[in-house]
Amino acid sequence: MHAQRVAAIVLRQFYLIRGSPARVLPLFAWVTIDMVLWGFITKYLNAVTLSGFNFVPLLLGAVLLWDFFIRVMQGVTMAFFEDVWSRNFLNLFATPLSIAEYLSGLVLSSIATSAVALAVMLVVATAAFGLSFFVYGLMLVPFLLVLFLFGIALGIVGSAVVLRLGPAAEWFIWPIPALISPFAVVFYPLSTLPRWMQYVARLLPPSYVFESMRAVIAGGAVSGRGLAVGGGLDVLCILLACWFFTRIYWHAVRTGLIARYSAESLS
Repeated sequence: MHAQRVAAIVLRQFYLIRGSPARVLPLFAWVTIDMVLWGFITKYLNAVTLSGFNFVPLLLGAVLLWDFFIRVMQGVTMAFFEDVWSRNFLNLFATPLSIAEYLSGLVLSSIATSAVALAVMLVVATAAFGLSFFVYGLMLVPFLLVLFLFGIALGIVGSAVVLRLGPAAEWFIWPIPALISPFAVVFYPLSTLPRWMQYVARLLPPSYVFESMRAVIAGGAVSGRGLAVGGGLDVLCILLACWFFTRIYWHAVRTGLIARYSAESLS
């Protein structure tokens, strides 16, 4: 793997973002809206409940972590979509660029864009709604890491699906976070789900993060084993995602799909 080729992919994304305000605004606009909306919801819940329970670290913290996961996933897919929309994908792989170098460039691009979104969310949640991250302590780091790795895995899978089915298939990718959110137990305990949904939830790394987050807020002990399982599932998901993308890529090369790539390519 050549670092210069990986850096070239990242540099391309940097130039695209730098030269377009329309690409800069989504880096922080939607996460700001989410923080403001859920911030006021938590303030309202604090005002109308008599228990004295503080909903800010529970709900607003969950929204922040979930939005971070979404931005990581979209950081990968959006970088890939830029090459799709510009019909640049074939040009890239006419060079000595390898699949590993290309995916590494997408991941590094996602790190940069998701870091911007995370910083904005932290500032808004802390300054406007008093969300103290001392509540989570050092556990915030493994929480973010598990969500980051899972976001990378789903981003690679989403890119592979679009590569196989064509640019129109991007509409299959946007709803993925919403589809898995009921199983990720973002806002409620795992025990709330029916038995069959609990089995599915245990296969998703985010469920271990949000269960641990609620344990921290409740003053209990975090299950290190649970987070370790979540991290192990992340590694497995990334390996499977890379294998899946590689298989789809070579299928596109063998069938000539990569040369016919257009908005109407569905086979």
